[in-house]
Amino acid sequence: MNPPEAGEGRGGKDKRGGEEAGRQGSREARKLADTQAGKRKAGGRDKEAAAQHLPAGACQRHSGPEPGPGPVRTCPGIRPQRRERPVAMWQVSARSVCRAGSRAWQRRLPWPGPAPAAPRSRGPARSPGTAPARGLSSMAPSVRLAPAARSLFDEPLAIAVQGLGPRQQVTLRTSLRDETGELFQASARYQAGDDGQLDLARCPALPGGSFSGLEPMGLLWALQPQKPFWRLVKRDVQSPFLLQLEVFEGHGERPGRLLAQAQHERAFLRDGVRRVPVRQGRIRATLFLPPGSGPFPGIIDLYGTGGGLPEYRACLLANHGFAVLALAFYAYEDLPKGMKEFHLEYFEEAVNYMLQHTQVKGPGIGLLGHSKGGDLCVSMASFLKGITATALINGSVANVGAVLRYKDITIPPLGINPKRVKVGKSGIADIIDALNNPLEGPDQQSFIPLEKAECCFLFIVGQDDHNWKSEFFAVEGSKRLQAHGKEKPEIVCYPGAGHYIEPPFFPMCAASMHLLIGKPVMWGGEPKAHCEAQIDAWQQIQAFFHKHLTGKPSGTSSKL
Repeated sequence: MNPPEAGEGRGGKDKRGGEEAGRQGSREARKLADTQAGKRKAGGRDKEAAAQHLPAGACQRHSGPEPGPGPVRTCPGIRPQRRERPVAMWQVSARSVCRAGSRAWQRRLPWPGPAPAAPRSRGPARSPGTAPARGLSSMAPSVRLAPAARSLFDEPLAIAVQGLGPRQQVTLRTSLRDETGELFQASARYQAGDDGQLDLARCPALPGGSFSGLEPMGLLWALQPQKPFWRLVKRDVQSPFLLQLEVFEGHGERPGRLLAQAQHERAFLRDGVRRVPVRQGRIRATLFLPPGSGPFPGIIDLYGTGGGLPEYRACLLANHGFAVLALAFYAYEDLPKGMKEFHLEYFEEAVNYMLQHTQVKGPGIGLLGHSKGGDLCVSMASFLKGITATALINGSVANVGAVLRYKDITIPPLGINPKRVKVGKSGIADIIDALNNPLEGPDQQSFIPLEKAECCFLFIVGQDDHNWKSEFFAVEGSKRLQAHGKEKPEIVCYPGAGHYIEPPFFPMCAASMHLLIGKPVMWGGEPKAHCEAQIDAWQQIQAFFHKHLTGKPSGTSSKL
């Protein structure tokens, strides 16, 4: 709450004292009271006018070396500046967003200074990314965002609140609705500095919210669905998610008075990226092309058992200079409705489409697959020509879930023992032990002969994956490759990361419905560790494809 201005508070009391003296018939007391009230009102107006020439100021960055992968250093404080002096720009190191060890996140974000002053007759100042709550004065708190109005979903967003009271306690809440209308929310408790400023890159969240500690992007990665077992996905990449940010007074269980609010668009398509629906032959896909004439390194992107045509990872990857084909393989348009069997000839059509495209750089392309899409990528790399690099996100090296056919070759699916599925009191199933061992008995036939592949492999592994044993699959795949004289694959493991390792800042999904199991299953993961894994894995994947598809050296090093 803003304190009352000095001139109004004391002047009002003295005026009432003068009126009471007048009612008692003391002419001298009335004159004295009127004189004192006039002086104090004038003094209050002078203080108010002087205060208007002292903006909130800009953060003075600490001197010394740039922050490394260790703990983030906080700024020593705020120093007010006069209006005539140029206001410095706040900057936040991307290292404070996530200390994952990736050089690509060491760039700086410009941080906006105080909102520009507006004439009194116009009321509160308005600019993109800042909005005081309705009905509050021009001195009301406001939210400051950088970028101000719109950012790409896989990019960090800097958040600050200005105009609060000294050390004022507030609760920040973010809200987002997906295309089905389901609501996701996160909240965190904070305390402003002595100057009334709150910078999420420097101020740790206090216990009692969705997270605590110094987490500049916590209000995004901590978003959780209000509907149980619901996962955040983007169905229409041509429209952004609309993020709502609200600032409430206090730390109560229920939101206090609304102090400020702002909206921000989290977009998926960078300006100039082209989205091209592909319906050629049997192919059902969407191609994303970066700006320019190309050619660009090409990638085919496959998701898992959810079916349909998810496009959001493909278009985010295209924003970084790749030509990416998001490929549907069942439960979409006229493709098979269920996962009974797959014919590799369909995927071969997609590979040839990319190899023959004038804007796709040869001589080979890359494959990116998650979960079931991962073992399909291993099969494609093992049997098809033109594959140079294959990246798997929590994938399997055994064929899972459906029969795979290619010409006269048939690979059966890995066996499942339902008795090894554990269901807790909550009704959530743990299926990590459900699959048979592909190294034993008849199930050896499901092991994909990846030693036939003529490409390099990258395994991204969440060590808390509860869908299946991703680390086991990566290690066994590596053993088999090396046993046949092939290059040792890259394996990047992330402790605390679950099954759904998505692009950066997607909230972790702990449990949701599994189409094959028919009930909600746990996916594993710890929210903060999972978030850090997503940021680093995103850089690892891009560096891997740049290295093997363009010949450029890797610009990323992981120490996780």
